[in-house]
Amino acid sequence: MKTVKKTSIFPASKKKVFSPLLKLKTLQYVAYPYATFTPMHGTDCMSWEVGSISRFKFRLFGIIPFGIHTIHVIRFGLDDGIYTHEGNEHVPIWNHEIILEELPGNRCRYTDKVDIDAGWKTIFIWLWAKCFYDHRQRKWIKMLRGKI
Repeated sequence: MKTVKKTSIFPASKKKVFSPLLKLKTLQYVAYPYATFTPMHGTDCMSWEVGSISRFKFRLFGIIPFGIHTIHVIRFGLDDGIYTHEGNEHVPIWNHEIILEELPGNRCRYTDKVDIDAGWKTIFIWLWAKCFYDHRQRKWIKMLRGKI
């Protein structure tokens, strides 16, 4: 197992960052073009509630089919942060934690921490994930600054 951890200072309060986390469109925006998530149930609504399970057609770079990605919500709350068990047939373990910490000056520290286990493919998935989370946090900052 390998871990990716990426932290950035976001130009918004913890509460302002948490609100967009409730929307599938946010995930789709910050992931693109590294990954695309298309809901299996055909609707753009998804439930970010403890115990909920969502399934998506997952494509690398929007074109390479990479299986059905499952997200099982373990923890989800403004004060508790977010923790999900995710994975698919190629990457069986993708445990993702989002940590939000309030900072002075209407800012927050945002951390993505992901534990990855994909057998012999782990090193390659880990390298892709490092780039993915760098990209994802840059897009978050762009979105929060209103540049989208």
